[in-house]
Amino acid sequence: MPGKKSGHPYQIHILDSASDMGEVENLQRLVWPGNETDIIPSHFLIAAVDNGGVMIGAYEPGGLQSSFAGEDIQNDGLQTKRGRLVGFVFGFPGLYSTPDGPRLKHHSHMLGVHPDFRDRGLGFTLKRAQWQMIRRQGVDLVTWTYDPLQSRNANLNIAGLGAVCDAYIRVAYGKMRDGLNEGLPSDRFKVNWWISTQRVERRLSKKARRKLDLAHFLAADIEILNPSQIGSNGLPRPAVQKSLIRKITEKDASMLLLEIPADISAIKSSDPALALEWRLHIRECCEELFQNGYLVTDFIYLSGNSARSFYVLSQGMTTL
Repeated sequence: MPGKKSGHPYQIHILDSASDMGEVENLQRLVWPGNETDIIPSHFLIAAVDNGGVMIGAYEPGGLQSSFAGEDIQNDGLQTKRGRLVGFVFGFPGLYSTPDGPRLKHHSHMLGVHPDFRDRGLGFTLKRAQWQMIRRQGVDLVTWTYDPLQSRNANLNIAGLGAVCDAYIRVAYGKMRDGLNEGLPSDRFKVNWWISTQRVERRLSKKARRKLDLAHFLAADIEILNPSQIGSNGLPRPAVQKSLIRKITEKDASMLLLEIPADISAIKSSDPALALEWRLHIRECCEELFQNGYLVTDFIYLSGNSARSFYVLSQGMTTL
């Protein structure tokens, strides 16, 4: 499962050349296989980086000096740029609304890790390097979207990085046709990463945060809104919807737990109808929860043969 911080000596570099972007274009095909039209072409990536965008790549060890040599990015042994590109993170400037008018933010559009290098902490390393770069630009907010059913991404984004979420977007990208996303509506969480807060700095420090597991929350009488049931096919099924929504609106708890599948990709492969049921279930739950003042503030992953995943939702921004 992702989210583990790794000491693996990746070489982290700012990418800006045409050849760099060609490598990124090729890596996209491995990360999101099956649909060429969804690949962001290198000429667009070059234009974005030339106009304030940031592209950071991770290479296997060997060769030239790293762009981040000597900096504390929790990644010892950075030495070289050349070798195989195994991960990248890409984003560009944007605006968000405030009572005093629009302010500058950074939108982190893509994070891709080579399939052979997943679950090794590389995503965390790339995001930490991005955090350093964006702070240099004087920006305090980074936003991005991700599929709320993907527990790997939730574990990194919410538990690992300290992002929060109170926005659910239905069919954010229309119909997607790549191998990872095809078959389900492209619903997304839009997360806020307030990069200058103590909350985020603690998550990114070398001293690992003590993570709470499900037992801690249950001991504090924090309720699971939608505990899953194992169906006849051995796959988890979501809770009954109508009674659940009534429970949300009637409750005023300061904290709640919301279960998602530990492996939605396996469910989609075995039972596409069940995967769609989970999508619609989580859509309705999150829209109702966000409307009632809750936001996602943490994530729990229980490993093992009976793996389970839960969002932690807190009532109001003051809980941060």
